[in-house]
Amino acid sequence: MLQNDGFRALDRQMCLRLLARVPVGRVVYTKQALPAVLPVNFCLDADSSVLLRTSAGSELVRAIDGAVVAFEADEFDAATRSGWSVVVTGRARLLAGADARAPCPAGGPDSWMPVRDDVLVRIESEVVTGRELGGA
Repeated sequence: MLQNDGFRALDRQMCLRLLARVPVGRVVYTKQALPAVLPVNFCLDADSSVLLRTSAGSELVRAIDGAVVAFEADEFDAATRSGWSVVVTGRARLLAGADARAPCPAGGPDSWMPVRDDVLVRIESEVVTGRELGGA
């Protein structure tokens, strides 16, 4: 990458601060040996893991429980051609019992979609990378 190409790599702490500002991101996982992407609302817990709530019997839960997944969130302004993108990569697992109670500020995340027999999914923030694009 060129020094003046408008992109700037973000450190882990800045990536996590940016993630905490947005309510929606995308889970990237494998579905029948192909890449799949699903938008979800989320929050970060105290150790910077991504948490999302979904239905216990959902296709997403069956596909990601115990698997390494990616999670991406971003924010862009088309008028200024600026923004940022952050990717968290880590193992996803279902939380149960005490682990699944109010792990985020304000007790979130609450799913924006109706869920049945809801479960909490935790994606460990093993690798966190991000880039910022400055205006052109």
